Formats: sequence, structure tokens, C-alpha cells
Amino acid sequence: MTREGMRIAIVGMGPRGVGALEALARRLPEGAMADVDVFDPQEPVGAGPNFSPAQSPHCLLNLPVREVRIDPPPGQGRSLGTFAEWLGAARADPERYPPRGELGRYLAARYQALTEGSCPALRVSHSALKVTGVVPAEGGWMIRAGEELHGPYSAVLLTPGLPSVAPDAQMERWRDHAQSHGLDLLPVYPDHALLAAARRWQGRTVAIRGLGLSTHDALRLLTAGLGGRFEAGRYLRSGHEPARILPFSLDGRPPAPKPASAEIDARFDPRDEESIAFEEALAEAVSATPDRALQMVCDALVAPVARIIREAGSSADSGAIRDWLAVERESPAAQADDTPLALLRSEIAMARGEAVPSIGYVTGQIWRKWQNRLRRGFNPVMPGPETAKALVGFDEGIKRFSYGPPVSASEELVALIEAGLVDLRTVDDPDIELTAEGWHLVGGDDSTTASVMVDSVLPSPDPSRLAGPLFTQLMTEGRLSVVSDGLGLRTSDAAELIGADGKVQRGLALLGPLALGSVIAVDSVHDCFGAAADRWADGVVKKLSRMAA
Repeated sequence: MTREGMRIAIVGMGPRGVGALEALARRLPEGAMADVDVFDPQEPVGAGPNFSPAQSPHCLLNLPVREVRIDPPPGQGRSLGTFAEWLGAARADPERYPPRGELGRYLAARYQALTEGSCPALRVSHSALKVTGVVPAEGGWMIRAGEELHGPYSAVLLTPGLPSVAPDAQMERWRDHAQSHGLDLLPVYPDHALLAAARRWQGRTVAIRGLGLSTHDALRLLTAGLGGRFEAGRYLRSGHEPARILPFSLDGRPPAPKPASAEIDARFDPRDEESIAFEEALAEAVSATPDRALQMVCDALVAPVARIIREAGSSADSGAIRDWLAVERESPAAQADDTPLALLRSEIAMARGEAVPSIGYVTGQIWRKWQNRLRRGFNPVMPGPETAKALVGFDEGIKRFSYGPPVSASEELVALIEAGLVDLRTVDDPDIELTAEGWHLVGGDDSTTASVMVDSVLPSPDPSRLAGPLFTQLMTEGRLSVVSDGLGLRTSDAAELIGADGKVQRGLALLGPLALGSVIAVDSVHDCFGAAADRWADGVVKKLSRMAA
């Protein structure tokens, strides 16, 4: 095999790009060489915007240190160790939920190790130019960046994270309205822009669209970020906060917090035989009809859910569990009858181990622990479009339990409600009227007007809303196709894109949320360093071997 090797381009070098590059480094055979050109304007390279070290320390990871289970880097980069080892004893408290920027610095260090020769088989170069096109060429693909074409590349990998998308219909109306009336309408991220604007919002009413993990970041920025303090379960105002904060969502239900400690979390561990039963059910489900597929994976949940509830000291009726799961797969979040505040307090008690966990809470924790098994059983198979949609829908719905925040974030939300700063009267899918003063929220018999709107709803991976020249070009040329309405782009087992004609775009691959439906459970840093990146790297190495033969 010659030392010339092959040329590869990776467009986007956040966590998923680092995971792919490391997967390639681990697989290159002795004597092989690969030149990798990285295109990413984000600094530092490797962190990506979601984990930027410049983020406020109020933007927290939704995993404790003990749950950031990423193997050490390959080659000489192994000296960096795991995330906990890299943090050092002073910051490696296993129960701490670190700022996202800390993980970003770690990922940037892993990328830097690769560029400094920790894996001699890789020669990595970086360009801060923005890629605007990918075009076929003899021997592979050319990349358009700046005013020039770069390449040709035998393999191109796109890892865009959450790329630019056109606003949804509601947000488009709101942007026009805000511009016409001089109103503040901002996304949660970039956080520094939100925090700078929030310093002008003292005494005003601020609405937040969304009630997920990003809302907790927004709340911390609008409170602790403005000098307030959480002490002994109470919120102490600084005087710089808005007068009221009005979060709202389609179902009005805050996500359930994760178990408060490793000891409590272990109570939700599935047994080996239960996990094997799930894997067997999933292996059949991916080839079944949508309804049958959901029935099979839900049936595998019944036994562990019943066992864990019994071990918590309560009766566990298998019929009630089956009924709950049946409603859940038809109408996620439709079964919570408590008010949002009562639900918050109840689930905090479950997370603290002070109350018997509900069917939903137990189901979510088991599902979280089965995420890697879910990926292994779903991703290589490429289920039929409707079956994929059904399984993805169940996974997305159960995220309100499985992807929850730290219990401290839920307790802070309760403190803000009790302090009268956060108001939930219009939290459940309010009617919203646009007025010259702002956004008039109407929920039941309550109504109020917010003069500021914060958008904490992250864009969905909807290819029909993709903006920017790169994906627009690929879609126009028929090099992209969707799995199903509401899902992402079709890719092969090796992550190569599948065009509108059903043909694999050899050498042009995609990893990440935009491939939702071809892959599942993509909203995790663990997925960035998982089997999807491995399969892409395997495909590249096979191609390199053919070139050398």
C-alpha cells in the first residue's frame, strides 16, 4: 500500500466529526495513509457550536460526569484519558453536571491531538472556509469553498450538526411582527447574545417558546446570569430580572429530571435477560409493520418496568403497564393529569428516590439505558419508512423522561415558580395573538402579554426546510431523498447519501440529526462516537484497500 493513500474531506468538525476522524484513525491498516481536509469556520475546531467553550457556564450538559462515557482517543492521544480523567480531581465529581463548554474544550483537545500527529497515518489540515457546494468529479468529489474548488476527494463526509433551516410558519410570522414593531425576539443560542439582550429586560414580561432542556438554559441565563442566586431551595432576586417569565409548549409538560445519583440510577438498570429480550424483539420489529413493531418493543418493556416498580415497594399491574404503553405510542404525554407544578414536584421526588416512580418514569429510564442497543438494532438495518417513523416517534416521545435535565434544574424551576418569577398559567399550548405590544398569550381563563419572546425550540431535521447553498444544491440535483415525511435524509449502512433515484451517492456520506429515520437516537454525544461513525470509517477503509490493490 503506497504512502500516498487517499484524500478525504470532512465538512463540519464538531463532536461528530471528531468521532468519525478517530474512528478512521483506529481502522487505518499499517502502512496506509489518509490526507483529511477539514472544513469548519467554528473555533476552536472540534467543539462545535453546541459545546463552544465560549458558552456561558449556565448552559449545562444534560449528563453528569459519570455518564459521559467516551473511550479515550486513539494513538498517542490516549494520554488525554476519559472526560473525567481530563477534568482532573477538582472538577471530576461524578454527580456534577458540567457546563457544555467544558466538554467542548475536551473535544477540541482530542481534535488537536489528531492534528499534532497522535495518529501518524492521518495527515489533517483545516480550512475555516464555509463549504457552499459538493460536485462530482473524476475520482470522487470536489468541494466548493470560498472562490475555489478543492479536491478531488475519494470520500466526503458531511457532519453539519443542526444546519441552518428556514423558520417554521409561526416563527416566520413572529419575525415579521417583531421587526415591524421593534420587539425583541431571540433564540436561546448563542447564549451571549441572549444574555446581552436580557440586561435590557428588567421589569418586562418575557415569554419562552418551548419547555425542554434549552428552556432550562434560558431560565438560568435570565436569572443567575443576571445576578440572582439559588439558595436553600429558594430564589433570591438580583433586581435585574424580567418581571415575569412565561414558558409554554404544545403539551405544557416539563421534562422529568434524571435520577439524582448513581445509586438511585442503578435502581432502574435492566437485567441482562431483559436487555437480551429487548434486542431480540427489536431485531424482529425493524422488519415488521409499524403497529407490530411498536407492540413488540413495548412488550419487551413490560417485565422490567413491573419488576422495578415492585422493587420500589409498590404493586405493578402488567395490564396497567401495557395500557400506559398503548396510549404512549399513540399520544405521547397525553396521560399526565396533574398540573405542571404538581408533576414537577412528583417527578423530583421520584428522581430523589423519595417516591415510588411512575410507569412513565421507569419506562424512560430503562429506555435511556437501552439507547446503544436501540442504535445497534435499528441503524444498520434501514427499516421500512413507516416502521422507521413509528420507532423514531416512540423514541422522540419518551425523551421527556429519558433525556431529562439534572434534578437541580427542575428544583430551580420550582423555586422560580414559588418566587413568582416564572408563571405557568399559560404554559399549555396557549392561543397567541400578535399585538403592537408583543405577544398576547391566552390559556383558558388566563391571559397576559409578553413584550419579549425567546425561542428555545431547536430546529427539527426537516429536509424540506433546509437553508444554505450546500444542501439546497444537493437537493436540487437529486442527490438527497427523505426517509418519510417528518423524518430526515436517507443514508446507507455506511452513511452514504441515497439520491432521489434510489442510487447511493458513492463516497458522499452524512452523519448526524439530518439522517434521523435512517438512524435513531442521534441527540447524544455518545452517538457521535458510536457505531454509525465506525460503519462510515469501515467503508472508507474498504475503499482505500481497493485503491491499493
